[in-house]
Amino acid sequence: MKAGAHRLQSCATFEPMRAMVFRGVGRPLSLEETARPEPGSRQVLVKVSTCAVCRTDLHVVEGDLTDPKLPLVPGHEVVGTVESVGPGVPSLAVGQRVGVPWMGSCCGICRYCGEGTENLCGDAGFTGYTIDGGYAEWLVADQRFCLPIPESYSDVQAAPLMCAGLIGYRSLLMAGDPKRLGIYGFGAAAHIIAQVARFQGRSLFAFTRPGDTAAQNFARRLGAVWAGDSLQDPPEKLDAAIIFAPVGSLVPQALRSVSRGGTVVCGGIHMSDIPSFPYELLWGERTIRSVANLTRRDGLSFMEIASRLSIETHTRTYPLEKANEALSDLGSGRLQGAAVLVMDRESVGANDPGAS
Repeated sequence: MKAGAHRLQSCATFEPMRAMVFRGVGRPLSLEETARPEPGSRQVLVKVSTCAVCRTDLHVVEGDLTDPKLPLVPGHEVVGTVESVGPGVPSLAVGQRVGVPWMGSCCGICRYCGEGTENLCGDAGFTGYTIDGGYAEWLVADQRFCLPIPESYSDVQAAPLMCAGLIGYRSLLMAGDPKRLGIYGFGAAAHIIAQVARFQGRSLFAFTRPGDTAAQNFARRLGAVWAGDSLQDPPEKLDAAIIFAPVGSLVPQALRSVSRGGTVVCGGIHMSDIPSFPYELLWGERTIRSVANLTRRDGLSFMEIASRLSIETHTRTYPLEKANEALSDLGSGRLQGAAVLVMDRESVGANDPGAS
């Protein structure tokens, strides 16, 4: 995919907006005044209220994901309201609250799109990577990929659902029906999907960075029956494990922890190299699988679950211009839960039930 191939916006007139712009690896995001985009066919203009900060954003700005459009506005966990619509938008109305996730477009004609697995489309577009995202006051989005937001969630609470929740949900689906579920890396995605897993009656085992007792205590508060270092063996064999930490060496460790017939799901878009391991760890019909993006069906299904479950998203809010600080806090492990950028500075600190 060529960088910039999915630049969706066109700007006939210059109406300014603030945006945090990525211009290359090794350079911090810069606060810039840019042109507000205008919606084209099947697109909507969304006035951004909040945008959560995802580890994938770190992979973009640190160069782990190597083909972003440049310059780029990152961010793909967006909540806002529809301000205007382009031609061919029958399903969304001005003033409607929507979420804009990572999956931003697909070709609609390939084998995968035809089979309902557009997350595997080779010509897909991705919000905050090949399409300008939500670290800005406005963005344009394909109306087909906008998601409804349950009324019970504030904009701050809803933002992490747009990727941490969605990818966590697809990872849980890939894990099958485990009674004993392990989660490696207890961050934004884990703290959301842990609540779903506990609601489903699963026993949850949490694995954190060695020595991170704060994250382990956080996991226990969310219902984990056991929490410990990622290099430890759990007290009993697991039926499945989800790895959210982008650490390839955790794959053989997780295989060691699951029982025969168990599944290890790699839930991130990027992971460091997986080291070699003895076949014995895989033998016994154990399975390793990855998660790639998500389908619209996944998104709608998860939003329906979220409306019934009242998931508590633990957040720390930052004003837009502090996006670099939020990325730094995420990368260093100083967060429990999710970082969320807010466009209204007066909202910083509000709706942060789990901030620490």
